[in-house]
Amino acid sequence: MRDYTKLYIDGAWREPLDGSVVDLTDPATGEVSGRVALGAEADVDLAVAAANRAFPSFSRTTRQERIDLLERIADEYERRAEDMAQAVTAELGCPLPLSRAMHVAAGLIQFRAAAQVLKTFAFTEDRGTTHIRKEAIGVAALITPWNFPALQPAGKTASALAAGCTVVLKPAQLASYSAVVLAEILEAAGVPAGVFNLVTGRGSVIGNALASHPDVAVVSFTGSGEAALQVNAAAAKSAKRVATELGGKSPQVIMPDADLDVAVDTVLTWLMANTGQICSAPSRTLVPRERLEEFLSVLLPRVEALQVGDPRAEGTDMGPLISGEQWRTVQHYIQAGLDEGARLLTGGLGKPDGLENGHFVKPTVFSGVTNDMTIAQEEIFGPVMSIITYDTVDEAIQIANDTRYGLAGYVTGSDLADAADVASRIEAGYVIINNAEFDWTAPWGGYKESGNGREWGPDGMQEYLETKVVLGR
Repeated sequence: MRDYTKLYIDGAWREPLDGSVVDLTDPATGEVSGRVALGAEADVDLAVAAANRAFPSFSRTTRQERIDLLERIADEYERRAEDMAQAVTAELGCPLPLSRAMHVAAGLIQFRAAAQVLKTFAFTEDRGTTHIRKEAIGVAALITPWNFPALQPAGKTASALAAGCTVVLKPAQLASYSAVVLAEILEAAGVPAGVFNLVTGRGSVIGNALASHPDVAVVSFTGSGEAALQVNAAAAKSAKRVATELGGKSPQVIMPDADLDVAVDTVLTWLMANTGQICSAPSRTLVPRERLEEFLSVLLPRVEALQVGDPRAEGTDMGPLISGEQWRTVQHYIQAGLDEGARLLTGGLGKPDGLENGHFVKPTVFSGVTNDMTIAQEEIFGPVMSIITYDTVDEAIQIANDTRYGLAGYVTGSDLADAADVASRIEAGYVIINNAEFDWTAPWGGYKESGNGREWGPDGMQEYLETKVVLGR
């Protein structure tokens, strides 16, 4: 049992003002695994006040002071890596090897990368007699999702601290364990009091309180489009900056000359991994009509070989979904696929045999999908694959872009020039060719209803900076 019943405010661990706590459950068993603090609006006021007090001095720290701080954080993060991995698995249900290799590793990269960015970032520029400065914008409210509970808080926090902002972090309620570990890491690394604050609790309470708070200068939000509308509406009252990274319905375009093993690797890496709870998942796979059966002959044996089960057991490829609510959502979409006439090839409704207690789901593949079906247009956030056939590459690109989202895209093809041309025509913020290695420091964000602004690297830090022009020096 984890007992995380305090908030981290102004350099100290404090009970919520009204003493509220909430139980969290293990996604693999459904049993209570711990308790976390349930903050309220009054706790947000304390955290923002602490960040506001700390801002004048922290924003004027030197480049080197912030580099040193980020490197100390990274060193402490590395020391606590196993604690973080265990926390991610406990709250998300992700297999422990994936928690270590992807979730925790990606979080660590953010602090190392932010320190590197700071070493060369141009905070000032002279254009003739005009002097231009980039200055920390103020208190940053960071609102993060549950599907990448190590990466998202780390990435936002690293960029904000690098810019010289002070922070109030509000993690997803279901993913509070890893956020507490992060706060412990920052405390041990010597982050000054008030520079980083953690308030756990309900998004509808804490998120709205932060977004509407007059002393918050910028909100960085990752989550659902529906919640983003609420955050933007609350933030509009004080005209504060809001950066969002929202959902996706990303295509993988399999070219006529594609290596189908690489195409299937892409599916397993970015759709089936993390139990499909990936906003950039290639949940629409576009296959040349003449290669469909060949593709299925490669795909289905590998999907059906995935070992679903206890995320702490050796050999598990896929753990449970995070919650009963998410399990029901995925079941709803599988039923919608069946009702609308898609052809179920593997997986389907219900839980895998012998896994009735947790929130386990079957890896599911549909073919015969048309792009107007519900499963092709709405984000499922589960391991559900829609295969759509096409006759020409131009048709594939049209289908790929026929979505309100534009977070990511994937292209698989042997002719790299042709693949790159298709990538350039996909309306998305991040496109991966031939399952290339992911770059956790490149600008991350989307087109259309997948959000605005970018995270990570210099572009991510820019979200926390304001531009000042000085004349007459």
